[in-house]
Order: sequence, then structure tokens, then C-alpha cells
Amino acid sequence: MRIRSLGLCVKPGQPQLADFVRDLEKWLAERDVESVPDEEAARWTEARGVARSELGKRVDAVVVLGGDGTLLAVARELGERCVPILGVNLGTLGFLAETAQEGLHASLGDLLGGRVERESRMRLEVRVDREGSPRGRYLALNDAVISGPLSRLLDLDTRADGFEVTTYHADGLIVATPTGSTAYSLSAGGPLVLPDLEAIVVTPICPHTLTQRPLVLRPDSRIEVRVRDARQRGARLTVDGQVGCELGDADCVSVCRSAHPVTLLVPPDRNRFQAMRAKLRWGER
Repeated sequence: MRIRSLGLCVKPGQPQLADFVRDLEKWLAERDVESVPDEEAARWTEARGVARSELGKRVDAVVVLGGDGTLLAVARELGERCVPILGVNLGTLGFLAETAQEGLHASLGDLLGGRVERESRMRLEVRVDREGSPRGRYLALNDAVISGPLSRLLDLDTRADGFEVTTYHADGLIVATPTGSTAYSLSAGGPLVLPDLEAIVVTPICPHTLTQRPLVLRPDSRIEVRVRDARQRGARLTVDGQVGCELGDADCVSVCRSAHPVTLLVPPDRNRFQAMRAKLRWGER
């Protein structure tokens, strides 16, 4: 597919990117590619900014300048439209935003020349229902986390596909995608799952018993979680570390695979194990 237009999304509060964004806009114009900035990127260009919720309807692909958090936010705000995303890492780890800032022009040249790979990443649909009535719906590229405001034990009644799994006695519970297996779930002792696989990872946070370990479930599983005395214990749902809601005693959090994955643009010669060795410092003493 020929790229005729590119969306430009920028991490908020980064004035040092002004010249970089303007140079990028000029570089694209010289190649007859329209650049469409989001409202943040438009601060540094002469074009009118477009809300991210509308951006996916207008462009062939999106370039995200920021870290993994910025890419997560952009993917969520683009909604259900599966517009390809090229992440440019301005942060630290960069598991999602894999392209280095200094290598952006080369990556864009590969994109315009059709030399990049499109990698589909599974997302989760996260719902909060109270006595059968919906209270919230979210899309998660990384994870859905149920936790409390303090280091206080929660009792989380958990079911999968209608069957009782267990009641986790823990600080919280993480339900993650393979993409999210390198995020909070990894810090909580969850397994690494290669992102081109499809699975759902359930990881308790600091479980009170050693027998409650992480689970890897089928991608078509449906997980349901109810928190006992949720309101009294201040339980909360957080999606991708950015959005969410407070949970009440009658609330049920359900998580399943979304019908709307995210497409990431990655180099064709990318070595995933080399990236993990470098970013996770495997083998260092």
C-alpha cells in the first residue's frame, strides 16, 4: 500500500522536539507525503491539529514520537481503527516504540518503499458491569490491573470461561496481553510471552500464598474478577496505566480478546531476542 499521508503524534510537553517535528514535516513534503499533526504536534507546525480520535480516519499510518506510554495513549485514542503505527523511542526501554530518533528517516524510507513489516498485536476488551449494567469499556494493549490505593490485601474472586479459578489473596491482579508481558506483569513475576503469540496472562501482585502463581490462558478465554468489599478497600481498575475507574462491591470486571488489534510497523531484520537481551540486560553480572 502506498503511503500518501502520515499522522504525527508527539508526547506532550516536549518543546525540544519543535525543530525535529518541523524538519520531519519538510522531509515528508519533499516526498509528496502529507503530514497530519495531532493537536500537540501542531504546536510546532503551521498545520491545524487533528484530534487523535479523528486522525486514524484521515491517514495511512501514524508516527508516534515518545516512549511506550505515548504509543499506548495514541493506540487507545485512535480507537478501533487499525491504522499502522510507527513508534519512535524518546524514552528508556522502548519495547513498543522500537525506532530510535536518529534512525527515523531511514525507517520512514523503508516504510515509503514498502520494506517494513506489519506486526499485529492483540488487545483486550475490558468491561466493568454492575448488576448487568455497563459502567465502563476500555481497550488495553498492555494490561488491565485491579489494585488498591495502599499495600493492602485484596480478595479477588476470579473465573475463566465461567469456571472458578481461585480467590487471589494479593495486592492486586494483572490481566495482560503478550505485549504487556514485558510491562507490569514482568515486574510482578509473570512470564515473558513473545508478542506475536496470542494468549492472556493472569499475574497476581504479591500474592499472600506461594501456591498462587501466574497463569497463561487461551486467547479466546474470558476472565471475570470480583473484588470482595471493593469500595471499603478502595479497589480500582487501571488500563494500560493511564485510564480506569473506581470499583464498587457489585462490580464485575470482565476481560477478553478484542476484535480490534493494533498494527505496529517494525524493521524486517529486527531480532527480538537481541532486543530483549539489550533492554532487559540479560547475561550482565
